[in-house]
Amino acid sequence: MYWLTHYRLLSGLAALVIAGMMGFAFYLEYVNGLEPCPLCMAQRVAFVGLGLVFLVAALWAPVSRAGRWIMTSGLLVFSAAGAALAGRQLYLQSLTAEQAEALTCGMGLEFMLDAFPFWEVVRLTLRGTGDCAEVQWVFLGLSIPGWTFVAFLGFAALALWLALMKRSNAHGA
Repeated sequence: MYWLTHYRLLSGLAALVIAGMMGFAFYLEYVNGLEPCPLCMAQRVAFVGLGLVFLVAALWAPVSRAGRWIMTSGLLVFSAAGAALAGRQLYLQSLTAEQAEALTCGMGLEFMLDAFPFWEVVRLTLRGTGDCAEVQWVFLGLSIPGWTFVAFLGFAALALWLALMKRSNAHGA
């Protein structure tokens, strides 16, 4: 049970899990042909940010309370943003077919980035499109955004665990 209090190990494992999740997302996209919607792409950005902060936490392994809370703040920001994006997509997936059709299918992310200012792209992406309401893949009764929502909550809980861990084991060489 020593590994449960090993800051570096837990942070590094979390970064590896996120890398694996990104690999699975690319597998679903390029091998299975599932096209990600704008909200899916935004969730990927949140996962990459979360993974990078976990990687920094694993390499730095802050011992001071301030250092741990700096890392935790970054982890919680990315976790909350990702959970909010996944929650928005889950809401869109809960709409009836008629309500989902009312959403415009929108433009591709690349086109939006070329044609609009950055904040307008963010606004349009967060609004979601008809594509975001489509359930393309289900495992154990949860769609992809359902699983990402659970993952973001799990990573937030891990971030809090790392922050509250005793200092003597927090540096974990």
